[in-house]
Amino acid sequence: MKPDECFLYWESVVNTMDDGLLIVDTDGTVMFINPAAENMTGYKKEEVVGLPCTVFESDTCMLSTPNGTVKRCNLFEQGIVTRKRCMVKRKDGSAVYLLKNATALRNVQGEVIGGVETLTDITQLLKKDQEIEFLKKELTQEHGFHGLIGNSSSMQQVFDLIKNAAESEAPVVILGESGTGKELVAAAIHKLSQRRKGPFIKVNCASLNESLLESELFGHVKGAFTGAERNRIGRFEAANRGSIFLDEIGDIPPSVQVKLLRVVQEKEIERVGSHEPIGVDVRLISATNKNLRGLVEDRHFREDLFYRLNVIPIAIPPLRERKEDIPWLTETMIRKIALRSRRPIQGLHPEAMEWIMNYPWPGNVRELINILEYAFVVCKEKWIKPEHLPAYLHQRPGRVQALESRTSKIAAEEPEKIRLQKALNQAEGKKSEAARALGISRVTLWKKMKRYGLGSTP
Repeated sequence: MKPDECFLYWESVVNTMDDGLLIVDTDGTVMFINPAAENMTGYKKEEVVGLPCTVFESDTCMLSTPNGTVKRCNLFEQGIVTRKRCMVKRKDGSAVYLLKNATALRNVQGEVIGGVETLTDITQLLKKDQEIEFLKKELTQEHGFHGLIGNSSSMQQVFDLIKNAAESEAPVVILGESGTGKELVAAAIHKLSQRRKGPFIKVNCASLNESLLESELFGHVKGAFTGAERNRIGRFEAANRGSIFLDEIGDIPPSVQVKLLRVVQEKEIERVGSHEPIGVDVRLISATNKNLRGLVEDRHFREDLFYRLNVIPIAIPPLRERKEDIPWLTETMIRKIALRSRRPIQGLHPEAMEWIMNYPWPGNVRELINILEYAFVVCKEKWIKPEHLPAYLHQRPGRVQALESRTSKIAAEEPEKIRLQKALNQAEGKKSEAARALGISRVTLWKKMKRYGLGSTP
């Protein structure tokens, strides 16, 4: 290849490469920049060639001293610079963040005659890192706690209970409707506890039938049942020196309840098909969206197990009872979804927020997240408007009103439920005596007890 052809080939490569290219002499005078470097810095080649490289005001090339700012070039001191992040000031005064690789240029005698730098624009990448850090901080600010968002007094009480429960080794039962964040509460307790370096094992008790659940929790030995071709440890053994989270604890069948009681009392398990006890050191955290006391009274849940599990109860309020947290929740979730989906959606339009605030949220926070996910799919604008929300939110107001009415009715009936429970406790469960104290018939008492889930035996 002829010298002229070689030069044209080199020039074509340099002018079409995505990375910026900068060549300086030993005094730091700019000898050449390619088009990519022009785009990054905002300077044209003819504006900077012949000027010192300090024209770019790189934060890694200048050193502050008592006598002022002086130039300091690590390239000629070390001979090479690898993957160094720096900030350069563009011609318009704005900042661009670059990843720099550089090497000293030498002649055939080995003498340094200059330096060449390649520059990669990482401004957008850095912005994403900053957004991620912002989200992490947002989740730990005054309106957030280990992934749980809320600045309401009821949620602050939950946060306090979580911190107090984490200091104890006693069993915890988390009570709340579906979608309120019970698993997040369990995870927070584990992360704040002395067991945080140990495993955190989760089991959904409602997703497995009786035989599978028993094997899943306690393990089995080879030949214990058809298909048991080898020994298998259960979730309790896997959680040793850590915590185990049993979700939907109210769905555990009676036979498994008996074995679970033994684990809580004696700190040991037996694998299915074996009678050899195995000691386990596990913190038990359970959760349910059911009325455990009602299940005990209906003889669907063992009373002795209930009192063993219910040492530290934590009740999570439904979203409809803490609507002041909804703006925080929506803002955080929108930022999170926008970051993941790379969609430029900035937030909720005021009209959409009004619909969000007026909805009773039977599915709680999980339903809110699902609705925002849906909005991100259909919204092509910067702000989510009412038409971007699911149809049932604004096209079926009757359903919303019915839910609100039902919610109000439940709230209004709560004091009566408390009066009934108090009377039953004072009467030591004797329904005739409790009915007389309340001034109602025994049949009426039985109907009210059935309505509130306080027991159904007449």
